[in-house]
Amino acid sequence: MKWYELRSEEVEKKVNTSLSSGLSDHEVKQRQKQFGYNELKEAERPSALLLFLAQFKDFMVLVLLAATLVSGLLGEYIDAIAIMAIVLINGFLGFFQERKAEKSLQALKELSAPQVNVFRNNEWVRTPSKELVVGDIIKFTSGDRIGADIRLVNVKSLEIEESALTGESVPVTKQVDPIRDEDDVSLGDQENMAFMGTMVTRGSGVGIVVGTGMDTAMGQIAELLQTAQTMITPLQRRLEQLGKILITVALILTLIVVVVGVINGHEVYEMFLAGVSLAVAAIPEGLPAIVTVALSLGVQRMIKKNAIVRRLPAVETLGCASVICSDKTGTMTQNKMTVTHLWSGGKTWTVSGTGYDVNGKFFAEEKEIIPSDHKTLQQLLTFGVLCNNASLKRTDDDIIVDGDPTEGALLVAGIKAGFSNEFLANQFEIVEEFPFDSARKMMSVIVKDRSGNQFVVTKGAPDVLLGVSKSVLWDHKQQTLSRDYENKIKDAIEGLASNALRTIAVGFKPLRPNQQIVSEREAESDLTFIGIQGMIDPPRPEVRAAVKECKDAGIKTIMITGDHLVTAKAIATQLGILPAGGKVLDGNALSKMDVEELENIVDDVYVYARVSPEHKLKIVKALQSRGHIVAMTGDGVNDAPAIKASDIGIAMGITGTDVAKEASSLVLLDDNFATIRAAIKEGRNIYENIRKFIRYLLASNVGEILVMLFAMLMALPLPLVPIQILWVNLVTDGLPAMALGLDQPEGNLMKHGPRHPKEGVFARGLGWKIISRGFLIGIATLAAFMVVYHRDPNNLGYAQTIAFATLVMAQLIHVFDCRSERSIFHRNPFQNMYLVWAVISSILLMLIVIYYPPLQPVFKTYAIEPRDWLLVIGMSALPTFLLAGSLLTSKKSEARA
Repeated sequence: MKWYELRSEEVEKKVNTSLSSGLSDHEVKQRQKQFGYNELKEAERPSALLLFLAQFKDFMVLVLLAATLVSGLLGEYIDAIAIMAIVLINGFLGFFQERKAEKSLQALKELSAPQVNVFRNNEWVRTPSKELVVGDIIKFTSGDRIGADIRLVNVKSLEIEESALTGESVPVTKQVDPIRDEDDVSLGDQENMAFMGTMVTRGSGVGIVVGTGMDTAMGQIAELLQTAQTMITPLQRRLEQLGKILITVALILTLIVVVVGVINGHEVYEMFLAGVSLAVAAIPEGLPAIVTVALSLGVQRMIKKNAIVRRLPAVETLGCASVICSDKTGTMTQNKMTVTHLWSGGKTWTVSGTGYDVNGKFFAEEKEIIPSDHKTLQQLLTFGVLCNNASLKRTDDDIIVDGDPTEGALLVAGIKAGFSNEFLANQFEIVEEFPFDSARKMMSVIVKDRSGNQFVVTKGAPDVLLGVSKSVLWDHKQQTLSRDYENKIKDAIEGLASNALRTIAVGFKPLRPNQQIVSEREAESDLTFIGIQGMIDPPRPEVRAAVKECKDAGIKTIMITGDHLVTAKAIATQLGILPAGGKVLDGNALSKMDVEELENIVDDVYVYARVSPEHKLKIVKALQSRGHIVAMTGDGVNDAPAIKASDIGIAMGITGTDVAKEASSLVLLDDNFATIRAAIKEGRNIYENIRKFIRYLLASNVGEILVMLFAMLMALPLPLVPIQILWVNLVTDGLPAMALGLDQPEGNLMKHGPRHPKEGVFARGLGWKIISRGFLIGIATLAAFMVVYHRDPNNLGYAQTIAFATLVMAQLIHVFDCRSERSIFHRNPFQNMYLVWAVISSILLMLIVIYYPPLQPVFKTYAIEPRDWLLVIGMSALPTFLLAGSLLTSKKSEARA
């Protein structure tokens, strides 16, 4: 269907909808049932069976399966069955981990799905774009992402960026008239259409949905792009490279064990099976998978704290953040603007009431007044409501503003005076609108009154509106804007701003009969300055503590706002952002600087005021050039370049545009600065937890290899049989390692500076801890084996059982040591109950194979006598207490020094 050729009435009829009432819920459900949801088909994911079989494609697992086959052919059926069972259990664990990670990432996609404004049942509602159907009426404005293919029926200065479809980066100006052409019209020339996935860069519009899902222009492209891509984080990439090195080292050491064992008289088959089992146990082939799960679990925890991670690498980058550049409004403040002061012609009025409560009173010098008795005040309030796109909605427990909070405050102030939208609609008609633009910092409407007179009403930043005014209302008269009046207005702006008030000025201009206004520039010139409305957005109570915690963590907080310099300075001081001697820079000074000049002072600046979104990019580049890892917040279309250029782009989930969200790595569901702090803390903790289980896994693996290697070099019998090695790997590497990924942060996590982005995984002495602890675990296990073996050389199986128990217990004690960078005594072991239960489960599994008679022949174990448990526990605890003691001694020496 060539929708662009049809008039809007024809489109309305074709899709069986109504522009006056929209579709009903019943009709929407019927169409969803018939045509499906508005979403692009994804490439088919591998089935559960294929995902399970993929767990066995690792080379070492295949070698082990081959060895199992050999065992079966040689009549060693019990060994073959036991090894096969362990391989299957490992396979199931890997399968469930991958499924969990996959489901977590899918949940993230759904949470970050765009929302659209749709007209249904005669009212505008907000709904996920996937629920759109053909015939829905949707509206959109600057910064929104188009949710489906639509035929436009109403536009206001609408421009849409369609590079995702056409490759053309210049936005397309849209109109609503039918396009008649004998040939097919290309997408880029269909000016009365808007397409799924494209971005509104200017203006607003309304349209009828004519295509959803795979029936859209984007869907046609998706047909060609059905290959899913898996994102690999830098940390995972480093660990994969590390894994290759470890595999090489483990195979060399395993080969040495096998060769030395054969030379010492052990059977080739016995040593081959032992070597393969040791290699399987020692090689951390599952490390990248565990990292994925740890990142995924961390992401799920962030969601509970109102932060959605859109890109997994951001999780690691969060731990490196050294600067947070944050918007003020809504992020550091409550985003419930309330008009408290009004000024016009040298007079000031105050207004009572907070938030969006429409009950309030007006006062002049503490004496209550009626606003309609004061013509200038009435004009100031009336025009604030007319030049306004906000509306109020009542919920069960609150009144919320649908629209910009600043406009909401102007609307509430007008309603308090009796000038509601409904009241003014009977007296005035909006003829034309020029939407707010961050570059102009103004919005204008052309209004017609009952007598047919037309005039322009403009609201915007006071200094900008003052610059396009030629007269001022003073003592109810229109006076030429002299230098004296200009200075008085500037003093009033300064006075309101010094009380941390945000100021919005209102002006107007009468039009001649039949005068045509075709541009913003023409409308917003030669205005009459009426007055100023001063409003406050109180700081969020939790932000001051969050700023302090970030400061303690070595993270500098910078406030970036479009507010007046004095207002920004007052709020920043209240929140503890601006220290004594800290610099404040305004947009005017910033514009005159190049990036190199800004670099010289950027470390001393804590507040940027009166800045436009374009300035943010310059601030990001200057901070990055000084070596900072920058987190940048934003919500508007023009914020997107700075969000994308920063190390961690953060978009607002409530007020943020889809453009900002698309460019971001992190979305705040509550638009709260404290959530950024929580996300950084979680990011640091995720990285530390990854280090914990790397430390645990590798130290355990080193201990397993060394106990076998030292035994062979000393010409001793095998301390462990192959099935025991595999069981140790299963019991100790699975649940305890995963439980470490759920560990709570240490108390001092936000008390030290951010991690350097180039810091290696083994930094801060981790490599030494792995080698030293692995060495001690190996020595302790071998010592326990030798004590029992020399006591009764004829009972080798019992000595091997002692070694098996000692190795398991040593690793399970070591897992608690891994929770702290200091020692096992610095943390309460019951703080992580997941780990406690994982260790208890592992101990029970060990005891079952030792004491359950049917399993003893399978695992070559014997029931350990009570007295020998003293030896097992003593030797397994020795590595932890030896290192803890040496650490304590070194600390005391340092303290004395």
